[in-house]
Amino acid sequence: MTTGAPNLSVRPTVAFDLDALALLHAEAFAQAWDQPWDRNSIAALLAMPGAFGLVGFVDDAPAGLVIAREAAGEAEILTLGVVPDARRRGLARLLLDETASRAAAEGAERLFLEVAEDNLAAQALYAHAGFVRVGRRPDYYARGAGLRVAALILSLPLAALPFASI
Repeated sequence: MTTGAPNLSVRPTVAFDLDALALLHAEAFAQAWDQPWDRNSIAALLAMPGAFGLVGFVDDAPAGLVIAREAAGEAEILTLGVVPDARRRGLARLLLDETASRAAAEGAERLFLEVAEDNLAAQALYAHAGFVRVGRRPDYYARGAGLRVAALILSLPLAALPFASI
């Protein structure tokens, strides 16, 4: 049995990925209060001007996704998720880095995202990648029993990063 590091890879999404992306999103956001996106929602997002998606693999198995868009010198991650069994292996960081690289190549100067205030693992990932908090939206995400949590708005300047010149 081999116990080495997993083989991680990322590629752009294509039309036949829509069902797989919907399944990945549902598994990555499987809390009772989450509302995973279906195939049609994902297709509509990817059809927006400047939108792109990436699918991530662990040992050739689909395990994560990101959907983002770029417009007017800014990029925004609309969703980034990794299925629970593939977490803490570096796939989310790889998806994040590839998204930043692509956004920079398209001319974006900053990359934005929102993260739930109670999602400490994601916040740690984003802080380690260089994101800084630039805002907060109170009561943005619904949780069970009528509870709501704030969204933190984070930003990453792309010009200073090594991949920005790609």
